[in-house]
Amino acid sequence: MDRNVQQLEVLNGGSAYGVDTHKVLRNTYWLLALSLVPTVLGAWIGVQTGIVSHMTPGLSMIVFLAGAYGLMFAVNATKNSAAGVFVMLGFTFFMGLMLSRLVGQVLGGYSNGASLIMTSFGGTAGVFFGMATLATVVKRDLSGIARFASIGMMIAIAAIVMNLFMASTALMLTISVVVMAISSLFIMIDVKRVLDGGETNYITAALHIYIDLYNLFQSLLIILSSLTGSRR
Repeated sequence: MDRNVQQLEVLNGGSAYGVDTHKVLRNTYWLLALSLVPTVLGAWIGVQTGIVSHMTPGLSMIVFLAGAYGLMFAVNATKNSAAGVFVMLGFTFFMGLMLSRLVGQVLGGYSNGASLIMTSFGGTAGVFFGMATLATVVKRDLSGIARFASIGMMIAIAAIVMNLFMASTALMLTISVVVMAISSLFIMIDVKRVLDGGETNYITAALHIYIDLYNLFQSLLIILSSLTGSRR
């Protein structure tokens, strides 16, 4: 049984199984905060060693997709045990490592690279708090928006793969704007899913929101670098 499902007393003297959604959300936020540590560590190691930047874009994409989806499967497989937390942290370390390619390019290519990264982090945090707050007040069913956002994200992923061959800066910027908007929507959708009891496991809830934040940060960093970056 899921660790966040507990037996609740009901008025007729019987019992029903309910979900302490606030506890799930608290644990989700705790795990998200903890996940920042291996993400930053992975990004730092990647920048220092250049392990990802030395890969070709095509090889980097293959490693990313294989590693990310493999670890996501592992997180889902272990989500009902303590091991799930450690697998989740391993996943975020890998994601930080893969993020190091972009971080390294920004730090090395722009004189205000560190400022761009911090601004992107602050912007991501601001959007997260805004959309998470919005999720607590929105009453309507968001399943229709979720389907629309999922289709939009699949189209964006296809465009990213296509741009590996086109290497178009304009297309990359357009994709980043679209992914930023979709990721912001997904934050609200995923937080509301927890609040509505649709997601009862804090590990998978944290996984979904982490991916939203990762995509949002990455897209915002690309946009800011393109529009306000000062090349060396």
